[in-house]
Amino acid sequence: MSPRIPASVFRALSPEDFRVLTGIELALGSHAFPPIEDIRKYANKPLDEVRFRLNLLEKKGLLRRASADLIGYEGYTLNYDGYDCLALNALVKSGAVAAIGTPLGVGKEADVYQGLRGKRRVTLKFHRIGRVSFRQTRRARGFVADRAHTAWIYQSRLAAEKEFQALRLAYRCKVSVPRPIAQNRHVVVMGLIRGVELNDVGEIDSPRIVLNHVLFNVRKAYLEAKLIHGDLSEFNVLVRTNGTVQVIDWPQSVRTDHPNAADLLKRDVENILRFFRRKFRTVYDLEMALSYVTGHSEKLQTATRRK
Repeated sequence: MSPRIPASVFRALSPEDFRVLTGIELALGSHAFPPIEDIRKYANKPLDEVRFRLNLLEKKGLLRRASADLIGYEGYTLNYDGYDCLALNALVKSGAVAAIGTPLGVGKEADVYQGLRGKRRVTLKFHRIGRVSFRQTRRARGFVADRAHTAWIYQSRLAAEKEFQALRLAYRCKVSVPRPIAQNRHVVVMGLIRGVELNDVGEIDSPRIVLNHVLFNVRKAYLEAKLIHGDLSEFNVLVRTNGTVQVIDWPQSVRTDHPNAADLLKRDVENILRFFRRKFRTVYDLEMALSYVTGHSEKLQTATRRK
């Protein structure tokens, strides 16, 4: 059931196994490798049973052990697969997910898979913030709290929470984004992601129309959802066969009252205009585009040309 763990392994996990995995998760607030006694306390199980299940879960590849020689005591921590199992167990119980299918994309900070919710296809996004160094992540992302024991799972969960909330706001305002369905820990379940990544599109019959669709959704997000994407580029805009677009990847979004909102919006628009200028030779004036997306002008019909 986990993307990298066979379904047979996931199904074989008992409620007691999940209690121990949850015990580790809860204890991670104070230790990178929680000691067995802390895990036992949070799991509320006898020490002998906790030891037995820790050994079993380690063999299944769902956690990592640190010896007393290394850290001064015997401790355990979750890995990606263990955290995946915790999130998926909750999502399956809630009815948000029934099965996981083929991967749609694997990146530095997220894995995306097809899935099923009942008979309907959905998309599951597993945030993997720990793939970049902790120092780089803290410097680049404002939602990472300044705390000594911030761990990759904490960062990934916060990224998923933030993206899910942004999708809910944007979708409610009819911005062209995937429909948000559910979120648990570092996993976001959403409607189908439709289209081809803009960066992978070879030819477009009317690039100006596609660019207008992108800027229209930037405008709608800004004026109605009060959101700025914060990381907009050709890698998170999908183009459908009819020329409309879908904007994905919202974990770095900010509200329009953010102190850096103007700079982030300008960067988003600059990124898109630069791509269309370079690849499709479609040139829009930056100030004109910014005036449009912020609602100071109503149309994009001026200061446009094709070289």
